[in-house]
Amino acid sequence: MVILENVGNLVCPAEFDTGAVKNAMILSVPEGHDKPLKYPLMFQVCDVVLVNKIDVLPYFDFDMDKCREYVALRNPNARVIPICARTGEGIDEWADWLKEQVRAWQA
Repeated sequence: MVILENVGNLVCPAEFDTGAVKNAMILSVPEGHDKPLKYPLMFQVCDVVLVNKIDVLPYFDFDMDKCREYVALRNPNARVIPICARTGEGIDEWADWLKEQVRAWQA
């Protein structure tokens, strides 16, 4: 497995084909739950959306249900996984998703 990091804003990275088999994107809670509406292409091409920094949910106006709804509007097949690098919450689910994708690709 090779992981390519294509950093930048939420517009440019989605416009370039990196040859990746799967695409993941990280949406940070402080950025807001409305990003799928503002940057549709990024969410249309991703296979999984990692909603990061969920430990700060109580301090930001971020609606996880709305986020899931907006992601589904752009890409009903994208999986949304809430994670927190600080606490480790959701990391096992993310790792399991990666393992599933590698197994499916190898089959």
